[in-house]
Amino acid sequence: MKYLVTGGAGFIGSHLCESLLASGHDVTILDDFSTGRYENIAHLESTGKLKVVCGDVKDSALVVECVRDVTGVFHLASAVGVQLVIDKPVETIETIVEGTAAVLRACARYRTPILITSTSEVYGKSTRATFTEEDDSVIGPPSFRRWGYAAAKALDEFLALAYWHQVRLPVVLVRLFNTVGPRQTGRYGMVVPRLVRQALRNEPLTVYGDGRQSRCFCHVRDAVAGIRSLLETTATRGQLFNIGNEEEVTINELAQRIVTMTGSHSEIRHIPYREAFGSGFEDMQRRVPSLAKIAQKVGFAPQATLEDILNDVIADIRQQLQLESAMTDVPNG
Repeated sequence: MKYLVTGGAGFIGSHLCESLLASGHDVTILDDFSTGRYENIAHLESTGKLKVVCGDVKDSALVVECVRDVTGVFHLASAVGVQLVIDKPVETIETIVEGTAAVLRACARYRTPILITSTSEVYGKSTRATFTEEDDSVIGPPSFRRWGYAAAKALDEFLALAYWHQVRLPVVLVRLFNTVGPRQTGRYGMVVPRLVRQALRNEPLTVYGDGRQSRCFCHVRDAVAGIRSLLETTATRGQLFNIGNEEEVTINELAQRIVTMTGSHSEIRHIPYREAFGSGFEDMQRRVPSLAKIAQKVGFAPQATLEDILNDVIADIRQQLQLESAMTDVPNG
């Protein structure tokens, strides 16, 4: 098979490309490297089955060229992280909406099966115990910039399903819940790598708000397995699925666990949301996925526990810090 992965140099995208190449498939990556990194995919180029295109997913002509000869598309290109969404709301919305529209048009032209990654943010401020795919969205007002990301992703979902209903484009949608693992950085606000890096450097662990908000973290390896299964199964076409893990933890508990597992001397420091993100921010208290639908369709069940995830992230960031230290110690000249 030949696959196109938009955003393939990013955190999740690079792991997906690695998995596809390990299965013997040919892979084309389309990435503008605004948040993706060449270091994520450098080890894959020696396979001889990877093509990397540096370009903008909003470039319709380029997207058509990339889609023309592939048998499936994984559309992951998107703005990532709370901090980027807050700092660059225009780029966030344009990249999400215009990029997805360009990819859908190209896939419709060649009737190419496509999987689009969306986000649990679409559920918004819902207070349900667990989120199921048919639940209502409760998105906040446009004066709070965070909700622009959720609204743009929701529009992606409506547009994709419109293509399914109107022209029967084979499309499947995925709402990802807090995917974590090696190669993820804390640069744009991702909580686990940010806290781990702080702990390993014995810096204060910055927890936003009161820390009682809870999340469920899914290992990127599990997320990739679910993503692949959904595109490879024709019975999933025209449907939306959650992908995540049901093991819930508060951010306070997460921070304390990271301190313990790293042997850190760090203290935990609470930072008000306003101080961290400015006035245009709201957060959700809980975000727990129902995985019943994806389990029934493709047998998905996450294998990694939170402890597994943290062990992998700690090992990855510890290695990064050692490399950074070694580079700093190299004498000039």
